[in-house]
Amino acid sequence: MNTFSAGIVSWLLLPIAIHLGLRVRKKAQRLPPPSGKAKGQIGKGEAELRLLVIGDSSAAGVGADEIGDTLGPLLATRFNAATGKTVAWRNAGANSAVASQLRDYVVPNIEERDFTHVLIAVGTNDAKNFLTRSQFKKGFGGLLYAVHTRWPEAQIFWSPVIDMTSVPALPPTLGFILGLRVRIINAMGTQLCTERHAVATEPLPVENADGFAIDGFHANKLGYEHWADHVSKFMLGEAQAPSSSQKSE
Repeated sequence: MNTFSAGIVSWLLLPIAIHLGLRVRKKAQRLPPPSGKAKGQIGKGEAELRLLVIGDSSAAGVGADEIGDTLGPLLATRFNAATGKTVAWRNAGANSAVASQLRDYVVPNIEERDFTHVLIAVGTNDAKNFLTRSQFKKGFGGLLYAVHTRWPEAQIFWSPVIDMTSVPALPPTLGFILGLRVRIINAMGTQLCTERHAVATEPLPVENADGFAIDGFHANKLGYEHWADHVSKFMLGEAQAPSSSQKSE
């Protein structure tokens, strides 16, 4: 199914998605981000690599028990092991954020100006909230411009949205409907990355539920480790990013 068909079908199924979504929200367990400073360093001496993870609640590490088990420090550890260089890291996540909110409220309030690598983890809420293709294009496209402007020397990466049918907290029907929205988000996001000098990785593959936290939605320690292993291959040049070839909505 191409993204045009996915858009039509998902809008037709919107009433079902709302009904099921309200039931999930009512039962959902709300998890806080882990305690501890959302920045740190792997290695000794002055950092040669400086890594920012910016995005929604996953960028903040919701679902992990300790800050060391979140994307920022896990990626920094992999960068350090691969390069031997000292790596500074920072997590900048906002619960329930969509791309436009990161653009308007998070990017302007990050004081550091010397990041060498930026990983963007956003799109799940854009899909869940049924943002249209044009709305996401404006929000995510603007976010890419904002990130490039604030950190012009940084390499920019985006981790697309996972397969929603693999999320334990979602009933299969809701996972299918949201998966249609994800098709649109991921296709548009990959296209924008190609056009705006960023790299879209492959979506994180999900093999089973072991990597999910107790809320059945966010990653746990194992999930964040799997995620860091996956995106680090693209960020370190060990895997080739996909090209933008999907049709838009």
